[in-house]
Amino acid sequence: MNFQQLKIIREAARCEFNLTEVANTLYTSQSGVSRHIRDLEEELGVEIFIRRGKRLLGMTEPGKALLNIAERILDEAGKVRRLADVFTNETSGVLTIATTHTQARYSLPRVIKAFRQLYPNVRLELNQGSPQEIVTMLLAGEADVGIASEQLVNNPSLAAFPWFSWHHALLVPKQHELAQAESVSLNMLSRYPLITYRQGITGRSRVDRAFQAAGLKPDIVLSAQDSDVVKTYVELGLGVGILADQACQTEDDDDLTRVDAHHLFDASTVWLGLKRGQLQRNYVWQFLELCNANLSLEEIKRQALSYQAAEEEAAIDFQI
Repeated sequence: MNFQQLKIIREAARCEFNLTEVANTLYTSQSGVSRHIRDLEEELGVEIFIRRGKRLLGMTEPGKALLNIAERILDEAGKVRRLADVFTNETSGVLTIATTHTQARYSLPRVIKAFRQLYPNVRLELNQGSPQEIVTMLLAGEADVGIASEQLVNNPSLAAFPWFSWHHALLVPKQHELAQAESVSLNMLSRYPLITYRQGITGRSRVDRAFQAAGLKPDIVLSAQDSDVVKTYVELGLGVGILADQACQTEDDDDLTRVDAHHLFDASTVWLGLKRGQLQRNYVWQFLELCNANLSLEEIKRQALSYQAAEEEAAIDFQI
């Protein structure tokens, strides 16, 4: 048994058992992937995959157990590789942040500026995606820090810390009726075409729940992932925008104006996430402190470095 075989098992599950994709991901040939799988099955004396002809359809029960073990072994091997880097490169390196567009555009600039002043030799990479994509990047070790919604809190393999709470606001042309209203209600808002975020990001579920609780069906004519895209179509007159309040910054000469909606939708929280149990360079801890000075560095490390592998609690009667 070797690391390449374990990587193939892991990537097969990630690539939905498409061996061509597995080979491309691992920079090898499909025939080589097949050979490694066959050799491993012969060594263990069990079938790892469910097959139909030459196609892989899924994993057998021993295969599923082996996948859990392979992921743990590869994760620990990754920590060993990070060890020297952690202790020898404390003021230089790369900090990879996975975040949503809204946080990258509106919340992170001041933090990034302060961080660069402290660590001028650290390069920053911002990878934008949906909350689920951010979780995936963290778990795969493709990002050091994730910034997103409650999906970070709900994954036991991640340690999540609150950054700040925010509300939605409305964005309308300055001459719009809602801009003149003393207070906007959900009933009033439901009469207009609406433009907001797509399902699964930036508090969209809170918008949907508010209308549902009021017994109203909103006319959402366009949804997008990007706050600036929502703004663009509001400017074109396609509808009323419902955005994160930090994304509703307007100037006096803008054609759009912000309308308060704190009373309409529940507050959302932005969370900072780390992969639990993973060694981190000092500048990663410093970055979290810059985001939220109220966070205790001791508590951050205690939670983030604790190893909680839920699969270890499962009864896996399978030995390599």
